[in-house]
Amino acid sequence: MFVGPAPGGCSCDSQSAPTDMMSLHDAIGHAHRLVAPIRESQTVPLLEAPGRTTAVSVRAAAAMPFFDNSAMDGFALRCADLEGRCCLPVAGTVAAGDAPCDLPKGMAMRIFTGAPLPKGADAVVMIEACVDKADKVHVETAPREGENIRRMGSDQAAGQVLLAAGTRIGSHHIGLLAANGIAQVDVLRRPRVAVFSTGDELHSGPCAPGQIPDANRPMLLAMLHQAGAEAVDLGILPDDADATAAAFAGIGNGHDLILSSGAVSMGGKDHIRAALSSAGGTVHGWRVALKPGKPVMFGTLGNAAFTGLPGNPFAVHVGFHMFVLPQIARLLGERPGTFAPVPAVADFDWTRKPGRAEVFPVRLASYDDLGRPVLERLGHSVSATLFPLSGADGLAIVPSECHHITPGTPLMWRPFCQKGDVQ
Repeated sequence: MFVGPAPGGCSCDSQSAPTDMMSLHDAIGHAHRLVAPIRESQTVPLLEAPGRTTAVSVRAAAAMPFFDNSAMDGFALRCADLEGRCCLPVAGTVAAGDAPCDLPKGMAMRIFTGAPLPKGADAVVMIEACVDKADKVHVETAPREGENIRRMGSDQAAGQVLLAAGTRIGSHHIGLLAANGIAQVDVLRRPRVAVFSTGDELHSGPCAPGQIPDANRPMLLAMLHQAGAEAVDLGILPDDADATAAAFAGIGNGHDLILSSGAVSMGGKDHIRAALSSAGGTVHGWRVALKPGKPVMFGTLGNAAFTGLPGNPFAVHVGFHMFVLPQIARLLGERPGTFAPVPAVADFDWTRKPGRAEVFPVRLASYDDLGRPVLERLGHSVSATLFPLSGADGLAIVPSECHHITPGTPLMWRPFCQKGDVQ
């Protein structure tokens, strides 16, 4: 189900991969192409909108401010009434929330910030520029016409686009929408992603001898939720060819993406490829020149894309950021970002075997004289452990041809705190 031309890939792996593996650029292209933007929408209350994506542009029904109002506490008056004098009688008080009123000729009205400007007034003298004598006001500094007045429509016009279609709604958007009286928003439905782990050794509850807790599925479910997807937990599949094939039958038409971890390599217990094919699916790519994460598989099954990640937990984490997050972005009509968009430099010495791009957890140690982040490498390139991630500030990547890094070597990294990212 190829749905468009290959998008630009990650520049961090421009060299050709070994002949039995896809380059990282090609793998990212597969991940992108196998999903298409969602078209179905739904209407949600405003307070349920953060994290959702607008299906259509949201426009202002009216101009903002809704009426002329005072930008200051002070006195509303006509500038012409001050000609030849500095005191005006006070006709009354208007506060925020009061109905508009008329300003009697030759008089002033006490006014508070946000209150509707009395009809006939053309300036507001702020309280610091006058003396309030209860029944009259002494103006020490004469205002200019229009001073301290927020005019109707000066912030936005009626029909103004408040949020464009395809905007991921943040908490900073909610105030604007609420101020415009918008109580509900049309958003794209969430991407539906089915998730399962594989392996007889995995268990969700207390473990028997030889078993280990399933870390991948809870991690993937959490990251999918944080990315704005609707995750469906399909549990743990045993290392059994028939059970794996049965699990694949019929799940392709109810989801946009199927996501698995484990059983995509070449071992005798790796049944994912055969199960996908027996269920009528197609494998579009397999094995990537990436460390960790070489045995990644891309395919389609019914209406769903399929991304099979390795079994080792850190490889799953890397694969999610490298391939799955861009797929979620594509499903939501967004332009997938680059995996590691931020320049940095290393503060470590490391000799590695070239041939595959490598991702590793890093901690921000400092900044150099040019303001570039200086990164400390965590862990020892072990894909089975998540512990180094607990102290990481992000992920860094080196290209496939790189074999030696010294302090000061340029790197590219993905800070976990960047906009829209998940950890």
